[in-house]
Amino acid sequence: MRRIIIDTDCGSDDAVALIMALKSKDIQIEAITTVCGNVPLELATKNALMTIQVTNGQKPPLYAGASKPLMRELVTAVNVHGNDGMGDLDLIHPLLMPENMHAVDAILNMVERYPSEIEIVAIGPVTNIALAIMKEPSIMKKVKHIYSMGTAGFGRGNTTPVAEFNVYVDAEAYDIMLRSEIPITIIGFDICLGDAALNKNDMELLMESGKEEAVFAVKCNQSLLEYNLKRSGEHIVDLPDAVAMGVVLWPEIVTNSAECFSKTCIMDPITYGQVIIDDGAVLAVSDGFTVQKPNSTVCKAIDNQAFKTKMFQSLLQ
Repeated sequence: MRRIIIDTDCGSDDAVALIMALKSKDIQIEAITTVCGNVPLELATKNALMTIQVTNGQKPPLYAGASKPLMRELVTAVNVHGNDGMGDLDLIHPLLMPENMHAVDAILNMVERYPSEIEIVAIGPVTNIALAIMKEPSIMKKVKHIYSMGTAGFGRGNTTPVAEFNVYVDAEAYDIMLRSEIPITIIGFDICLGDAALNKNDMELLMESGKEEAVFAVKCNQSLLEYNLKRSGEHIVDLPDAVAMGVVLWPEIVTNSAECFSKTCIMDPITYGQVIIDDGAVLAVSDGFTVQKPNSTVCKAIDNQAFKTKMFQSLLQ
């Protein structure tokens, strides 16, 4: 059975991704690790613990990790997910407690215990992963695969015109991860929109089910819904982390992907957090890849209907 570590800055879309994974019978979740991002570390930890608590599924240990990015002040997304990251509806009262070990040490211990078996699903900034790589690079080379919800993919950023939030919070960490030579699959923000998002009918279906974790999944995204209504007038909840988890759980939903050379921009403030993705296409001044070799697999499209069908089956089972 696949061994998974989920690294999360648990906000409301992370919670849906966690529920999907916790209810899966096809993977073994060895640990959940938390990192600052959508919200400060303490809140991310509480939110993840509460999500484990309400889910009728696996109950893995949780380890808290980095409370700040490698080199910058923390930028959060409380304007999108609410001050508590989970809709500000007083949903978060965890009875579970985190383990005492730091997330970075927990990751390293598990990779060393299960060499070439651990897959890391990163649905937040990758500060913990970068710290683990810097601390014990030889151990981290034994990671089987990293799945990253990050970058704008081949589209526009959601934090700046070119940068996606998870990368923007700690682009230095993302740069370290991309240069690590660990096999990486990137699920960019560009494939997480449109029909992949929950619409009004979807949310009503989940609420009417009465299933505790399905209702929780909708309620905790209330602030995100209000943000989207204000931003675009659309009654939708986009769930990038759930899409990324869908790719992990059900790889058959991926309809198009490419081996790419991906490079993080960390120097210029205007492009900070951008990840330049080169799929090797022939351009006016080059015949595809030149000195760069592909360092990542980038998802270009998924079957949105298949994803949502499987997500609903997971949330409602």
